[in-house]
Amino acid sequence: MTPATRQEVLGLYRKVLQIAKNWQSASGQIEETMKEKEYIRNEARTLFRKNKNVTDPKLIKQCIEECEARIEIGLHYNIPYPRPIHLPPMGLAHKQGRTLRHQEKLRKISKPIYLKSHDEVS
Repeated sequence: MTPATRQEVLGLYRKVLQIAKNWQSASGQIEETMKEKEYIRNEARTLFRKNKNVTDPKLIKQCIEECEARIEIGLHYNIPYPRPIHLPPMGLAHKQGRTLRHQEKLRKISKPIYLKSHDEVS
């Protein structure tokens, strides 16, 4: 990892922790706010520790983009949890003879960037 990339990743980690520190839930309830703050900190710790040994520059860039997307979506919707996608099973374009395995592959490819690591952690 280059020093510039390292600084960018550390900056994102600090930004996420700062967001968690200043987070206010949409309902305004103290219990819910505390639960969401804890979720943000735990999710950040888990994902950053999971990816600390990544050395491939493309994969690092993908992780950075995912982090930035999750930050923007979380701040925009005021929801710290990843927004789910709703694709009906076998709902992707199908040709004659496509199998379930191929449909699962298409679903994985069509998953938004902000959900790439969510299923692996949760």
